[in-house]
Amino acid sequence: MSGEKRRATGGTVRVVIDGELCQGQGRCFSMAPRLFGFDELGNGVVLGDGTLDAETLPLARLAQANCPEHAIFIEGDE
Repeated sequence: MSGEKRRATGGTVRVVIDGELCQGQGRCFSMAPRLFGFDELGNGVVLGDGTLDAETLPLARLAQANCPEHAIFIEGDE
């Protein structure tokens, strides 16, 4: 993916992390630990399937806005 915004189909809104861009700063986890964790290298990963609802969408947007590498994407968010 490397920087391009991907879109989900069927009206589902999901959060994804581009593993090529993530450098493991950890801001996503510190802002939204319900949505993000770390892999074995310390890079951010999305917990579960990344599906967002009215409660978790603002958290994902906050994490996205604070990601220094711009590695967080919200698919299907218009």
